[in-house]
Amino acid sequence: MKYFSWFIFVSVAVQLIASIIYYKEGNNLPILHIYTVVGFLCLINFYNKLFDGLIKPTLLWALGIIFVIYSVINSIFIQDIYTFNSYALSVQAVFIIIFSLTTFGFLMNEIVREKRVYIIKSLSWINAGLFIYYSSSLLVFYFGNMINSLSWTPLIRYTWFIYALFSIIMYICFFIGLWKRPRNLTS
Repeated sequence: MKYFSWFIFVSVAVQLIASIIYYKEGNNLPILHIYTVVGFLCLINFYNKLFDGLIKPTLLWALGIIFVIYSVINSIFIQDIYTFNSYALSVQAVFIIIFSLTTFGFLMNEIVREKRVYIIKSLSWINAGLFIYYSSSLLVFYFGNMINSLSWTPLIRYTWFIYALFSIIMYICFFIGLWKRPRNLTS
């Protein structure tokens, strides 16, 4: 669980920094570009530990490195750091959806269930939160710049309200998953 806690810590820290910048009427989108990379690497680390013995770690880290390179190229040459980085977020969402579905598949396997029985309930909730959030947010990520450029303000508000709702659902799943975690584990 400590690997997942890194993701939560980074998410909270970025949210606080982004909120401060927003309330000072600054553009907080450069923080999103950084968070996309750092958050993804935290999740790669989490899934790498989760898939220990099931998938070669070099595969996940190779995907992580490719994603970092792609995100940096995207932020420098394609989508300016002062705009919504919809391309990198979309790619990130697709990877996390694939990791989540793979995790659900592994958690249904009897051998994996026996090996990780002590933490299955917790992992199921956390993985469900990630799956719900990233699968529901994929369209918002992909069309983010277009949505923000629309002049019909109620549509923008409704879209971001639905996005926030799924974000809240994700954090509720995280809370339940952490609440159900075994108390005697150190990792």
